[in-house]
Amino acid sequence: MFPLVRRLVVLSALCLAPICVTLSGASLSAQSQPGSPAQSTPQNPAPLPQQATPPQSPTTPQPPAQQPGTLPEQPAPPASATPQQRPTSNDPAIPAQPATAPAEATPQQPPAPATSPRQPKSARKDNDKPLNRADIHNASLWRDPGNIAAKDLFYGEGGNNGQPVAPFKFLDEDMNGTNPKFDIEDANGRKWRVKLAEEARPEVVASRLLWAVGYYVNDDYLLHVATINGLTMKRGGKRVHNGDQVIDARFARKPAKDTKIAIWEWKSNPFRDTREFNGLRVMMAVLNNWDLKDVNNAVYTNKKTGRQTFLVSDIGATFATNSLQTSRAKDKGNVDSYVDSKFITRTTATTVDFGTPSAPTGVLIKTAGIMAADYSRRKGFDWIGNDIPREDARWIGSMLGQLSHQQLVDAFRAGNFPPEAIDQYVTVLENRIAQLKAL
Repeated sequence: MFPLVRRLVVLSALCLAPICVTLSGASLSAQSQPGSPAQSTPQNPAPLPQQATPPQSPTTPQPPAQQPGTLPEQPAPPASATPQQRPTSNDPAIPAQPATAPAEATPQQPPAPATSPRQPKSARKDNDKPLNRADIHNASLWRDPGNIAAKDLFYGEGGNNGQPVAPFKFLDEDMNGTNPKFDIEDANGRKWRVKLAEEARPEVVASRLLWAVGYYVNDDYLLHVATINGLTMKRGGKRVHNGDQVIDARFARKPAKDTKIAIWEWKSNPFRDTREFNGLRVMMAVLNNWDLKDVNNAVYTNKKTGRQTFLVSDIGATFATNSLQTSRAKDKGNVDSYVDSKFITRTTATTVDFGTPSAPTGVLIKTAGIMAADYSRRKGFDWIGNDIPREDARWIGSMLGQLSHQQLVDAFRAGNFPPEAIDQYVTVLENRIAQLKAL
């Protein structure tokens, strides 16, 4: 006879997937920018005006080391090394990074689980980790721009022959950032990153001006109308016409043979306290670039030479206000906002403060504190525009002052701004250049 069967207790472990609650902030209202095309594709879109390319000055050979804005080819000093004295604007030596410069770590996205499907390369935030000090070598932030007065600010660094050539083939969409972006391949097999929305036009103009005075930029072009074969997008659909056409799209291409290896930080980089770094800070104020997150900076390495170039790679939040607003149409490429914005806010016998970047106090008030976190984060950018040596601001003003009125007009023509907006932009820009030269 079988023993009494005991009562069986069955324990079941249910694995519940975490519940992710996404808080969706209020969407920023998109307003039409001055001169923006109607939300329908024109039957016969007017091409960008053409101009004769001015003769280019011969390229000035660059010395292998110790050029201003370039680190000598040597191992980076240990973090405990005593910082050298800041050079004057005529001293080509680059000091070691100040030991007091705090590192500002950029949050990294957690790695995808092993079971997740592989994402397209452009959909992943790769190479967005700050460059380690030990990995810095043969680095350059700035190079001698040569004959500034002879530069073509309509076609920019890539020149007329460097423009993207149709037909264009869609590759994949980049879901990072706030603006619709995707990658394409042109008829010559070159790959481009296409950006739509409010940042497209001002980003092209900003790249022209930075390149003109010696800073590194991507090859940027603004195409008024472009047909993208096979275009498929999950966001920004309202900016696509007839299924495959985009209007006022920025096409960006990194320098040939260059690969992005990391980002660099404003507070902790090997060029801190140099004339060239301070000049870049001034340029951000000239352009009203308020979106100075570290992730918007890039370090590229050249496969052939090993040269590392440091640049501000995302410069679309320009030519409008001094800070973030509740409307994207007001804080990016808005001429009225640019005209009304502050430039120099304070001067001392040795330093100068600028209005950009400024904390978005207005946004904090208008949203009743909802955007307090964004305010707190961006308030920390203020120092970038403050306490800049007057001699360094005057130096960058002297280079900008070599640009003619027509060159400045051409830069905004490259961004396809309407003529009335161009006149206002250039008037403000020439006034800012005069203020820098007078410091």
